[in-house]
Amino acid sequence: MIKIDEATRKQLLECYKDNEVILEGHILKLIESTGDQEFDLYIKEAIEKDALIRRKRIDEFKLVQTQNARLQKSEQENEEVKKRLRESLTTAEQAKNLALGDLEELQKRSQVELIGTIVRVSLWIVCGVGIITTGLFGISLFTGVDNKIIESAWSNMFGILLTNSFSIIGTIMGVKYATGGKKEKRCCKCDD
Repeated sequence: MIKIDEATRKQLLECYKDNEVILEGHILKLIESTGDQEFDLYIKEAIEKDALIRRKRIDEFKLVQTQNARLQKSEQENEEVKKRLRESLTTAEQAKNLALGDLEELQKRSQVELIGTIVRVSLWIVCGVGIITTGLFGISLFTGVDNKIIESAWSNMFGILLTNSFSIIGTIMGVKYATGGKKEKRCCKCDD
């Protein structure tokens, strides 16, 4: 036990009265009672305040620990959410790339079907006009009707039909070459 002399006792009491500064900590348990009521009251009050301060510190420490635990848990949850979001984004990008590929394939198929329809109709028209004009020219030859006008019309018609058919075929081949020459763009992420 520690004995406090009169000068120290007096300084401690004055410091408490003037500045409200009091002893703290485990040293209070080691101070021996002097039988002085004022100093014993000072020690008792110091012990109570010290206990109160310690409780507050412990409560604050527990609160900080609880908040840290919650923050760590929230951080882990956030990481999980980020991970799921990244996975969802990757899946969405893959689905988008698949849909774009399907759309491009569908467009190519539609273009090929349209080109095929144009070629068939054009050939039927060319053949039909050629057959009709040839039939009219043949009838005019056998009937003896003046066929100078029909002959020039027949000649012009075949020239025009031949030119138009080559033009149509050239256009179709150009469109096929232009659309068929594209290489498929692939996303490097999708190859993984």
